Amino acid sequence: MVKVLRSLVNGPLEPHIAGFAEVLLRQGYTQSSAERHVCFIAHLDRWMQAADVGLADLSGRVIERYLAERRAAGYRDYRSVKAFRPLLGYLVPLGVVPVPPRVPLGPVEELLASYRGWLLGERGLTAGTVRGYVDCVRPFVASRLRGDVLDLGSLNAADVTGFILAACPGRAAGSAKLIVCALRSLLGWLHVTGQVPVSLAAAVPSVAGWRLSGLPKGLEPADLRRLLAGCDRRTPTGRRDIAVMLLLARMGLRAGEVARLGLDDIDWRHGELVIVGKGNRSERLPLPDEIGTAIAAYLRWGRPDDAQGRSVFVRVHAPHGPLTTGGVTMIVFDGAQRAGLPKMHAHRLRHTAATAMLRSGSPLAEVGQVLRHRSAMSTAIYAKVDHSALAVLARPWPTNPDGDVL
Repeated sequence: MVKVLRSLVNGPLEPHIAGFAEVLLRQGYTQSSAERHVCFIAHLDRWMQAADVGLADLSGRVIERYLAERRAAGYRDYRSVKAFRPLLGYLVPLGVVPVPPRVPLGPVEELLASYRGWLLGERGLTAGTVRGYVDCVRPFVASRLRGDVLDLGSLNAADVTGFILAACPGRAAGSAKLIVCALRSLLGWLHVTGQVPVSLAAAVPSVAGWRLSGLPKGLEPADLRRLLAGCDRRTPTGRRDIAVMLLLARMGLRAGEVARLGLDDIDWRHGELVIVGKGNRSERLPLPDEIGTAIAAYLRWGRPDDAQGRSVFVRVHAPHGPLTTGGVTMIVFDGAQRAGLPKMHAHRLRHTAATAMLRSGSPLAEVGQVLRHRSAMSTAIYAKVDHSALAVLARPWPTNPDGDVL
């Protein structure tokens, strides 16, 4: 229980501070963390008293004013709006503070909201993919704003080409291709919904890039062992991290697939996992014993009892919400630092899994099945790292009669 002194909190927040402190503990905050948060609330309570601010006045503008004064006073923590989220999350459902007013969407965001709904509902794309598409086309839509109205009727091929020529130079090929793909999708949707008379998707120029030109960079077995050995399995964090890395490095899962893995996706009786991949496609994969053991150890002795939701992997710090795709990537990033390896992201371990399968003699078709590639061309890039197969195709270097290399 967090001790709350009336001498510290005796203003507008006094009736709610004890209940708020109990909620913090239930959400997984440590005793010391909850006490620090209560001290922050006590400071806010004293400021509200001095400024004659009641709970009904605790709006966004008042919060910004308080934070500005707190920063000016030299405080080094609890200086942003993020610090208010736990308190507002507790007070808003009680009805004692005003609900933030809903800001009306402008014409740009209204159109993008409709486009977002179409991608989610009709195309079946994942939320992360939709967010990427919308972010890519937002500047294009904003460029059609004329006052308070979107001018789509006069849109022509030159406008489309001009946007791509201005947006793509200086970008990596993958980033430029995403912009091109998203813009074609938006233009097709605008035509289907009757907002433009002619589809201009064909007017979007292609990005110069050669498929299969890169070389997959998997980890060497010794480096992978160092990476995995850096996880301290005696701690809850280490148990989580080793399970995450094994899913990436042994099964070749994507970071988003690991983040979305739910407790109901594990079939312990049959030793299978249900993986929700690109396009929300669900597929069942066998659960190797090594990975199943690591997940079970995390669920028994690592996953917090107050974890929110049904996600397998959750945040280490309270509140213990689901681990995000970025969180999975940071596990690999931090693990590489501990092991003294170069900077790497989660997808590097997917390449490692594919390379290991090839080295053990698995054909490309089987590698593609494990990685769940829709096209064989996506798997073909791994042929470049199959040195034993490539050696058969290599011609001997010409030599002269004395055996010297020419």
